[in-house]
Amino acid sequence: MTFQTYSLFVLSIIMIYFGHVENRLNLLQLQDDIDKLKADFNSSNSDVGDGGPIFTERLSSWTERNEKRIILSQIISMYLKILENTDKSKAHVRNISEELHTLKESLSDGSKKMEDLKDLTKLQMNDLKIQRKAVNELFSVLQKLGDTSSSHKRKRSQFQRQCKC
Repeated sequence: MTFQTYSLFVLSIIMIYFGHVENRLNLLQLQDDIDKLKADFNSSNSDVGDGGPIFTERLSSWTERNEKRIILSQIISMYLKILENTDKSKAHVRNISEELHTLKESLSDGSKKMEDLKDLTKLQMNDLKIQRKAVNELFSVLQKLGDTSSSHKRKRSQFQRQCKC
């Protein structure tokens, strides 16, 4: 399977998952547009399959809806970046780009969460001021972690009581 075929697959999942496909015709039109984009990028080149898929394998490890919103918002941004330098006079490029922008808007909370993750990686943890602030927040962070895990355990035990397995 080529990168572009995977791209169609990923885009289809995104659109279906977030309800942006009103009918099969839209998806079929988008598939036609992506086929044209494949031709623009010469995606039948033999090196396209090297190294396996780029996005679809990463998607499988993100299982919760909110998690998926984070990764999908990032993937959509990457597709939009690819399309930035393409010929916008072509109708298929405009159609794909418009659909991706619509999807990106619906995933704006995922984009914000992704930015938060990026910002965390930029923190200078060897900076004494940052260390002091982090240590000052440690108890609150652990409390939130405890709240999250006890809430998860509570949900699981409630399910087990309800389940007549």
